[in-house]
Amino acid sequence: MFDYKLLAALAAVIEQAGFERAAQVLGLSQSAVSQRIKLLEARVGQPVLIRATPPSPTDIGRRLLNHVQQVRLLERDLQSVVPALDEGGTPERLRIALNADSLATWWAQAVGDFCAEHQLLTDLVVEDQDVGLKRMRAGEVAACLCGSERPVAGARSLLLGAMRYRALASPAFIARHFPEGVTAKSLARSPALVFGPDDFLQHRYLASLGVEGGFEHHLCPSSEGFMRMTEAGMGWGLVPELQVGEQLASGRLVELVPDHCIDVPLYWHHWRNGGRLLTQLTGHLAKKAGRWLVPLQTH
Repeated sequence: MFDYKLLAALAAVIEQAGFERAAQVLGLSQSAVSQRIKLLEARVGQPVLIRATPPSPTDIGRRLLNHVQQVRLLERDLQSVVPALDEGGTPERLRIALNADSLATWWAQAVGDFCAEHQLLTDLVVEDQDVGLKRMRAGEVAACLCGSERPVAGARSLLLGAMRYRALASPAFIARHFPEGVTAKSLARSPALVFGPDDFLQHRYLASLGVEGGFEHHLCPSSEGFMRMTEAGMGWGLVPELQVGEQLASGRLVELVPDHCIDVPLYWHHWRNGGRLLTQLTGHLAKKAGRWLVPLQTH
């Protein structure tokens, strides 16, 4: 059996980004918190923390944190039935993986009122929509937004809709690289913008135009930076439609192939046994996400 005081110490060190602040939250000395972490490591037979600034969990540490979070969610449900168990602690914190474009556009508007009403704090892990599910499979997050429909063991998935992306570039970039007009081949020969090594959206777009293979590109792992680089004429890129209304209206950005877009599905994955709070958040997203996401087209 786990000693949950030891797991609480691990969670506090990670959530408070250090032993000193964790000790303050737990009402213990820093030495006592350190001893609890050492005892936990002795119990599991391996390190649970990477002792850096700030500390970070090891692989087994992440799995233990995942377990702690599930227990807290279930305890929250029990406290609503047995109020005497409620010790008036801090708001619940959910660790969620989501893609940077959702974070930069619709996510905050969709969940802001829910977090306020339910006293929910979030710990967001930004991952590409194609790899976020790895975080759930590794037991690191309670839920994630990703492009895969199939859930991991012990979880459920729900289609929220799709983010629509359009291929855009600045007028100066278009004049420089496409003096005779945009073609699939000329697009493949011009510098592109790619979010990261796991981002294959531009590859899919070129493939939809009949062009396969590699192409020159910048790597920019920032949604805001991606937009700035596109506006600066450093490359063409696929940008969320939600993010570019003003730029398209003003002419700062221009669509390269009009009305040729890509819709990226977003599935919400969550634990089956994540407690009522996670179930309520899932229901809330199911109702709200359609305000920003488009229906996924099936062919």
